[in-house]
Amino acid sequence: MAAAENAARRGRILVVDDSSLVRLYYRGALERAGFAVEEAINGMEATEKVLALDFDLLIVDINMPGMDGLSFVTDLRRREEYVATLPILMVSTEAGETDIADARAAGVNYYLVKPISEADLVRHAATLAGAAP
Repeated sequence: MAAAENAARRGRILVVDDSSLVRLYYRGALERAGFAVEEAINGMEATEKVLALDFDLLIVDINMPGMDGLSFVTDLRRREEYVATLPILMVSTEAGETDIADARAAGVNYYLVKPISEADLVRHAATLAGAAP
């Protein structure tokens, strides 16, 4: 199967993280698994992309300049468009119970603490995007 056909089959994911290294790592893992991947460096850029393109999953960090991940998710969940129910996986270095509770209250579907293995990233992404084998 051609890479483009495989990506279309698995879905499109938006990775929202201010670290170019993290975005590169996630992109590589997800594209090897057959997903199409877009990137945003903060919540403001992510909002523009989500409103312009269709995604099957968002993978979001908490700490970012401009608009952080929690503000982005909270804003997204208040919208009436399809984005209000779009699956969101938050992956952050913040590991406190309060951080996880705040993310869930904002509307995050699942929360993982960095660092995350490629296998775990792909497995959770596939499950949340509805693309599990």
